[in-house]
Amino acid sequence: MYFPRRHITVFEHEKVRLGQQFCVQSSNIVVFDEFALKALQQHYGEKGVPYYSLIHQGVKFNEHVGVIQVGNLLIEVLPKADKGFHSESEDTKWRGMLINMMRSVGTFDIRVTSNASLRIKPNTILDLYIEKFLNEVEYLLHSGLVKKYRKTESNSTSLKGNLMFGKHLQQNLTHQERFYVRHTVYDIEHLLHLILYSALKLVRQINTNDLLHGRIGALFLCFPEMSSIKVSEFTFNRIKFNRKTEGYRVSIEIARMLLLQYHPDVSKGQNNVLALMFDMNLLWEKFIYISLRKYSRGLKVSAQVSKDFWKPEHGSMTRIRPDIVIESNGIIYVLDTKWKNLNSYNPSPNDLRQM
Repeated sequence: MYFPRRHITVFEHEKVRLGQQFCVQSSNIVVFDEFALKALQQHYGEKGVPYYSLIHQGVKFNEHVGVIQVGNLLIEVLPKADKGFHSESEDTKWRGMLINMMRSVGTFDIRVTSNASLRIKPNTILDLYIEKFLNEVEYLLHSGLVKKYRKTESNSTSLKGNLMFGKHLQQNLTHQERFYVRHTVYDIEHLLHLILYSALKLVRQINTNDLLHGRIGALFLCFPEMSSIKVSEFTFNRIKFNRKTEGYRVSIEIARMLLLQYHPDVSKGQNNVLALMFDMNLLWEKFIYISLRKYSRGLKVSAQVSKDFWKPEHGSMTRIRPDIVIESNGIIYVLDTKWKNLNSYNPSPNDLRQM
């Protein structure tokens, strides 16, 4: 069932409390309600999650950015390096910066969206991941789905493969014209397509973007119906790509992210949570590293290189891992990256000690 989207935008380290109102596109009001709060509290659990913490009647977001979808409420968490107030232009500015940064470091490859009306909308990361997934699946269908050999069992009218004698006697005592056999078939029902079909079902469930809804429905008409499977990290670790299946890599990677980050509400089924969150410190570090490698000429740029730092007379060696190391003409420069708003003050003692 499709529900219209409720969308709120916050910035990292911001607090959201029960009953707080958000103005969307200068007209609609979205309220952070009790259902969303309870779902986030349940998702937090006893062990907690790194991207937000619980406060009294609300949550406080940490240094992670991305999207958290709770039912039909989409919470977009954007980076922010200044103290400007919320506005549509500010949201658009930092949303665009985040997407460009993620594109630069290769977190996802979004060249251009296929729908002109979608391009001018303020899309979230979740929209872009879903649309990229739809693009990939549409391409696979257009190119022709890859077939593979698989073993199957069936009660057939012809003897082919191996006769499963025990099951044959059990099911065919009164049907002597049938044979219960195990045989090999060559078709499209294999692990890659089972994963894609599961991801398609999830996308149909979580999508709240009107412009993508029709494309999802069209894909379900074209994609062959598959049986449902439970996926885990082990499911994806089993996959081995080859020359014929290399074209599936991007769609499977997006399916992996969506399926493994989806946390269903097993009690009521209304407040399912999907979290696509990224550590802003790591994202910034990788962005600086990629940018230095891209624009440096004649310099050797390395990331996260362990170096011996201290060797006592007795005991083990102490090592350090600087974020980025630049070597030029025998001179070594050590860089430490921080995504932090100093508010015109000096760096903290802890930051200086780390450097």
